[in-house]
Amino acid sequence: MAKVKNRRDNHNIKRPKSHAGYGESAGTREMRENSGRKAPERKPAGRSASERRPSASGNYKDRGGRREFEEREADTNIIIGRNPVTEALKAGREVDKLLVTSREGSMIKILAMAKAQGIPVMYVEKAALDRIAQGKAHQGVCAYVSPYDYATVDDILANAAERDEDPFIIILDGLEDPHNLGAIMRTAECAGAHGIIIPKRHSCGLTETVAKASAGAIEYMPVAKVTNIAQTIDELKDRGIWVAACDMGGAEYYRTDMSGKIAVVIGSEGFGVSKLVKEKCDFVVSMPMVGRITSLNASNAAAVVIYEIRKQRDTRSLHM
Repeated sequence: MAKVKNRRDNHNIKRPKSHAGYGESAGTREMRENSGRKAPERKPAGRSASERRPSASGNYKDRGGRREFEEREADTNIIIGRNPVTEALKAGREVDKLLVTSREGSMIKILAMAKAQGIPVMYVEKAALDRIAQGKAHQGVCAYVSPYDYATVDDILANAAERDEDPFIIILDGLEDPHNLGAIMRTAECAGAHGIIIPKRHSCGLTETVAKASAGAIEYMPVAKVTNIAQTIDELKDRGIWVAACDMGGAEYYRTDMSGKIAVVIGSEGFGVSKLVKEKCDFVVSMPMVGRITSLNASNAAAVVIYEIRKQRDTRSLHM
């Protein structure tokens, strides 16, 4: 976007009263024509209406001071209409969330089914669903479904057993950025982790953006979606798995033994590991922060700890 000069600078230039705005004055035009130089092209101070207006299939996102268009997830990830959503719930389709406008009529049954399956429900204005449905009849409801299948915690443990290895699990507590999720999946797959656990609420699901950020790791890394992270941690501990929270106030990660059965918890981008989840963990590991910035990006912190576990496992195997 072109910047308009400071008004104080403009006030230093005397213009004829008949001349308006910040364009080229008559005197300046005459001097330019005598010198043979072309007038510089002036860009408009704002974008055109077509550039500013998001289309029905996406929105804008700020990147590096620049507003770029970001495509919305493919329409195949959205089910609209009361009957299609009802049948999807009956069939046990993996639904990330429901968007509804009311609680009347047949919506009562849909909401009851969503509650029974632990599916998050969001109440929105009709205009919001109109944009999502892109002119189709949504009847006040739409469901976001995952294009990828989720695993279970038992599937993850079975994966470790098949490889004859101690379980190595990543637990993400409220991670919402799909790029971070994809990056962590990529690191976990490269380091030999057996699976990732995410919560149903306040968490990013498996989307096309996650798939792209994972660089294909989504095809090989099992991801389990659970209703309650704290309860899942208790279940893992009952199976002999140690659970470590990656957060502030703990021992240095490289001084902590994480070579056995281990699950490491990575917190959300803005708030870290939640208080209840942190209390459920067996211990906390931290990274030394000696600069002026006191935290790392979630995917970066995960990569450091994941590869420390990989290193400790490889070192242990060398001494066996």
